[in-house]
Amino acid sequence: MTRSPLAGKTILVTRPVERSVRLVKLLDQRGARAIVAPTITLRPVRSAALSAALRDLAGGGYDWVVLTSPATIATLADRLTGPREVRAAVAAVGDGTAEAFRRWARRDPDLRPRTFTVAALGRAFPRGEGRVLCPRADIAPDGLEAALAKKGWSAERVDAYRTVFARRLPAEATHALAEGAVDAVAFTSASTVRGFVGALGGVRGLPKVVCIGPVTAAEARTHGLTVHAVADPHTTDGLVSALERVFT
Repeated sequence: MTRSPLAGKTILVTRPVERSVRLVKLLDQRGARAIVAPTITLRPVRSAALSAALRDLAGGGYDWVVLTSPATIATLADRLTGPREVRAAVAAVGDGTAEAFRRWARRDPDLRPRTFTVAALGRAFPRGEGRVLCPRADIAPDGLEAALAKKGWSAERVDAYRTVFARRLPAEATHALAEGAVDAVAFTSASTVRGFVGALGGVRGLPKVVCIGPVTAAEARTHGLTVHAVADPHTTDGLVSALERVFT
C-alpha cells in the first residue's frame, strides 16, 4: 500500500466532537495524528415556532422540507416520533446530510444538488407553488429562502439548532499550535472558522488551512487566513483528499 502524504502529520480538527468520528478515523488510517479541537458546539432549539413547524410537517402541511446539515436530521429524529412524520418531499445539501437522512428515514432524499452548497440547492430546486420548511442553524446566512421564493414557493425558515462558539481551544490544541507542531487545520463550516479565530484570538503563524467547501474557504479568507486547499467534492472524504494534496 502506498504511504499517504499525511503519515506523520498532525491535523487539527475543528468539527464538533460528535461529528468528528469519521474524519478522525480516516486520518488515523493514513498515519496522521488528529487533534480534535471543537470550535463550535451545536445545541437543540426548544421553541414554539419549531414545535408548530414540526406539527405541520407531520400533518402534511408542507410540500418540501430542506435539510442543510446532519444536525438538522438529528433535530427531526429527536422531535418527531419517526421518519413517517416527514410527510413532504425532501431536499438535502451534500452527501453527509443525505446519508444522515438515509440512515434515519431508510429512504433517499428527493433532491440533492450536484454541488454541495445552499446556493446550488436554490438553483436546482424545481419551480412550483406551496410551502417549504427550512429548518436551519440560528446563524445560517440568508439567501436560501429568497432563492426558493423566486421559484414560486413559500419558504418558511425556523431555527432547528443553535451554534455556541468555543471560548478557548483544548489545552492539547493550544500547546501544539504554540509549539508549531500542527501541520494543518481542517475547517468543515464557516462557523468552525469563526469559532477558531475567536477562541485563538489571532491568526498569525498558522499552519496550512484546508476547507471543506467554497463557503468555508470564503469565511477563512475574510479573517485573513490563507487557504491552501478546498475539498472537491465537499465531503469528509474530499477533505481528506485535499489534505493529502497539500502535502504531496
